[in-house]
Amino acid sequence: MSIIEKKRGRPKGSDNQLDAKIIIDSAKLMMQQKGKIPSIRSLANALNVDGMAIYYYFSNKNALLEAITTSLIDEVYQPKLDENWKLALHKLCSSYLNLLNDHPGLLETLLNMESNNPAEIFIERFNRIIAPIGLDDNSTKYALDLLVDYLHGYALALNCSASKGSLDIDMISGPLQIFCLALEGARKVKL
Repeated sequence: MSIIEKKRGRPKGSDNQLDAKIIIDSAKLMMQQKGKIPSIRSLANALNVDGMAIYYYFSNKNALLEAITTSLIDEVYQPKLDENWKLALHKLCSSYLNLLNDHPGLLETLLNMESNNPAEIFIERFNRIIAPIGLDDNSTKYALDLLVDYLHGYALALNCSASKGSLDIDMISGPLQIFCLALEGARKVKL
């Protein structure tokens, strides 16, 4: 019987193969494969390090969760300058739903987080996309709240769908068209 010796604590010297990016990338891969955020122990086992080595890079599990979710949300569609806002909004929403669909457990993690940093990425991109419409602040907030609630409900329905083929991300096109029409109408009405 052979025993694989784990490196204890923070890796030393030039052999240091561990860093925050490697930890985050490994956690994202495990999340995609297992459908949930990995525990510190399972992440450490996958990286062949002691669990305390992860705490060298992240002060606690919440800091690690924030880094993982921020890294994932940063992969969501980045709108381009002078792009048609309706097309950009569709790409943003589809990208976000694909991310939530590809990483089961991410939505629940986002909804239970104390930090708003991952959400701020989506909010900033949404605001940039709809800026040409010229909505007032209240209308923009209400539109964002409505859209995010819709997307989260849709993501839950995708994850709960017994037959993955009965519901797909492309089916948001019609509802998004209605949402865009409502946004165009909202600029004429002050809420």
